[in-house]
Amino acid sequence: MLRSFRIARCTSLLQAIRRQSAASARTLAASARTLAPVPGLDLSETKLRRAIFYVPCSEERKIQKSLHSPADCIMYDLEDGVSLNRKSLARSLVTGALSGPQTRELGVRINSIGSGLEADDLAAILRCARLDVIMVPKVETPGDIRYVASLVDKLAPESKVKIIAGIETALGVVNVRDIALADKRVDALLFAAEDYCADTGITRTKGRQELYFARSVVATTARAYKLQAIDMVTMDFRDMDVLREESREGAEMGFTGKQVIHPAQVDIVQECFAPSSETVAKAWRIVDGYQRHYKLGKGAFDLDGKAIDMPVVKWAYRVLHRAELAGVDGTKIGE
Repeated sequence: MLRSFRIARCTSLLQAIRRQSAASARTLAASARTLAPVPGLDLSETKLRRAIFYVPCSEERKIQKSLHSPADCIMYDLEDGVSLNRKSLARSLVTGALSGPQTRELGVRINSIGSGLEADDLAAILRCARLDVIMVPKVETPGDIRYVASLVDKLAPESKVKIIAGIETALGVVNVRDIALADKRVDALLFAAEDYCADTGITRTKGRQELYFARSVVATTARAYKLQAIDMVTMDFRDMDVLREESREGAEMGFTGKQVIHPAQVDIVQECFAPSSETVAKAWRIVDGYQRHYKLGKGAFDLDGKAIDMPVVKWAYRVLHRAELAGVDGTKIGE
């Protein structure tokens, strides 16, 4: 009974804070008498992309299997996963995939700008009403994004399709801020390690220290402009320990999701990029403590010997919001 009460109370607080964050200054002043305000809190994220699962569009068998994938985003691949002599076939198959019954987010990774293949890719997929997002690989300048956005506006002016910008080269990393701001359709930045290593001559190691700078730049830039940040592929798809390690590391660095190339990777990635039940329980205690101490006229307060102030409170609310989107087991909240 107590646990159910706490869960309901936490949920109502979260809903109230969402309403408060969108309210006018006058409404905020009035509601602050009963609900502790959290200035600057952004809970606008409505959809998770924990796992972006690549599906080669030249293989109908894999397309059919993808219909049952639990991945947050199914990304049909026209680029690296399709040989040059099967690009036309892949385009015809992807239009069929985008007309199916899938309820999850569906996207297409087109061929890179300048490859000579991208215009045909876009002409094919922009006819599909079920297209949610376009992944543009090897983006190096804002012009790459603007080109795609201009074709969307021309061929599908009513479409609400989003763009994920793939940062895969040294020039892309250098220009990442301008890329993030290139068009309003951009809602995620993605880092691709293999192409980045090939471009820079970096040797990829198990420790991944050689990739830390570029990954950090991409994740930080995405956060600065309220975009999602998608981390690199774990190429050793049979080693689940490495996958879990990389996923947890990416989440700790600020990435919101990770690219996936094998069905067996999906569940682990989506687990690692959702708050654990222990983290949710901790966040609930912080939110509950903040609400109680606010009524006593206290800003910072002590919880388990640690000082809790506004940045920690914001973190806690974001954890609860993301947990709700991910469907984390609420019965463990507040235990």
